[in-house]
Amino acid sequence: MKKRFSKELVAASSRPMVLSILAGGESYGYEILKQVKLLSGGELEWSDGMLYPVLHRLERDGMIAGRWELTDEGRRRKYYSLTRRGKRQLATDREAWRTVHGALELSWGGSNV
Repeated sequence: MKKRFSKELVAASSRPMVLSILAGGESYGYEILKQVKLLSGGELEWSDGMLYPVLHRLERDGMIAGRWELTDEGRRRKYYSLTRRGKRQLATDREAWRTVHGALELSWGGSNV
């Protein structure tokens, strides 16, 4: 049975997830979707409708840069890469998520809830 994650949790994690994936190198939408699924062990399956607004916001905010390229099939595909601003934001996000994760782990302690 597939786990359900709150929209708020998915939304909050979308920026650091996309920035982290792009820190590994340039990528395009479908590949990012596949990487999210792979990194989550199949638990997270983002849709196009969820990913592309995140990409557009990150590009508008200067955290990623996009460029169009023609595929072998003659279609246009937009590739995204991390900018300096995006690298700085990723470092900030990483620190914040580690702090939140650590606090949650401590608060849960030995709880079997």
